[in-house]
Amino acid sequence: MSEPRRQVVTGEPRTVHGAPGLPGLRTQGEIDEQTPLGAAYVRSLMRSQLRAAAAAFAVLALPVAVLPLFFGALRNTAVEWLVLGVGCYPFLVLVAWWYVRRAERNERDFADLVRGRDSGAP
Repeated sequence: MSEPRRQVVTGEPRTVHGAPGLPGLRTQGEIDEQTPLGAAYVRSLMRSQLRAAAAAFAVLALPVAVLPLFFGALRNTAVEWLVLGVGCYPFLVLVAWWYVRRAERNERDFADLVRGRDSGAP
């Protein structure tokens, strides 16, 4: 009887969790184990989300601060009601849309970082 043929299997090497060569698993492990490096990753995500929220707040706070001055100088109640009743909503929707897109992009970039992918790639 002849010996069984040997087969060579090629593919990506399997490594142990956290081993060099797989930055995604290493980063995920750092976050899961709550190491100082993992905490730094999470803090960077929270900082970027806070920056987006602060920018949206600033864009919304500026008109709120200026509207009373505008209405005081205008002295026309019909225009005031038009601005308050109709003009504010497209602006609010635009800021909300921008904020949601920015927050989702921050989360997507963080997830790509954790997985070890280049966030600039499509």
